[in-house]
Amino acid sequence: MRKQVDQVNQNTGHPLQPAQDALEHMHAIMHLYRSQQHRSLREAEHDLAHMEVKVLGFFARHPGATQSDLVTHSGRDKAQVARLIRGLRERGLLAAEADAADRRSTRLRLSDDGRALYTALHSNDGQLAEMAVAGMSEEERETLRALLGRVRANLEAGQV
Repeated sequence: MRKQVDQVNQNTGHPLQPAQDALEHMHAIMHLYRSQQHRSLREAEHDLAHMEVKVLGFFARHPGATQSDLVTHSGRDKAQVARLIRGLRERGLLAAEADAADRRSTRLRLSDDGRALYTALHSNDGQLAEMAVAGMSEEERETLRALLGRVRANLEAGQV
């Protein structure tokens, strides 16, 4: 029996415009990066589900954000997000405090245990990033950062 090949993200021979081609390259790079990142997360010893790791990551990047902020960012169901946050708080990985301006709102951040676990889970990220830009001079890396920053700014400016 012949092995089927996944053609979803493959170029099917249709020529792309240069702008589309650049974005396809970015998509492929992020897919490879995330794939290798997830592999290292699977190999790490922890008892967190994939979505729990993602929630910790959100609050690592956005300390003081609310549950509503996470719902908006993730597009996930409010009840699912509430269950994830409740579980992480019960395990002592997320800390909560009432918002000073609105006591009905709760601000969340990683607890010390949550920060330590998140750091351990992502200990290989720096190595992976270095591998991705291996062989580039500092000038080339800066040019890449600047160009990607412009792409991001262009897309953010075009949001409706």
